[in-house]
Amino acid sequence: MEAALLGLCNWSTLGVCAALKLPQISAVLAARSARGLSLPSLLLELAGFLVFLRYQCYYGYPPLTYLEYPILIAQDVILLLCIFHFNGNVKQATPYIAVLVSSWFVLALQKWIIDLAMNLCTFISAASKFAQLQCLWKTRDSGTVSALTWSLSSYTCAILTRFVIMLALNIWVTVTVLRYRKTAVKAE
Repeated sequence: MEAALLGLCNWSTLGVCAALKLPQISAVLAARSARGLSLPSLLLELAGFLVFLRYQCYYGYPPLTYLEYPILIAQDVILLLCIFHFNGNVKQATPYIAVLVSSWFVLALQKWIIDLAMNLCTFISAASKFAQLQCLWKTRDSGTVSALTWSLSSYTCAILTRFVIMLALNIWVTVTVLRYRKTAVKAE
């Protein structure tokens, strides 16, 4: 039962990710503007996705564990190009794309580089969200930011909430085991 539920969650997350940025891309194209979108947020998100994908490939994980990331990266690159297009100069995207492409290779140069980057992934993702929030707070204008895209993104994270809860409970059990093990050793 749990395996079936986990499989359903994996496929539903993949399905949501396949369409995650489409409402945002559609909103930008319809408005012919990227007003309200944070370029630093998008770049940080792209970096986080790239690191995660590279890590999974580097260590030979099965494609089903990371299949959504190439899709998300492609959608973010399209969004990046839209931002530069509607800000007047698509050519300005070239250095950013060059850095992202070269990062793919640099990340795999040494094991410690990919491991360190992966350990920083949560902070990179969090920084991405804070950059978007900062942009919204500064401008007080959501412009073309898609609430649907952010809602879908929230859904994909909610799936992981179960694992965070299980992580916390497993740590609690581990600490309790260690606590009582110390007590048992003292009693001997």
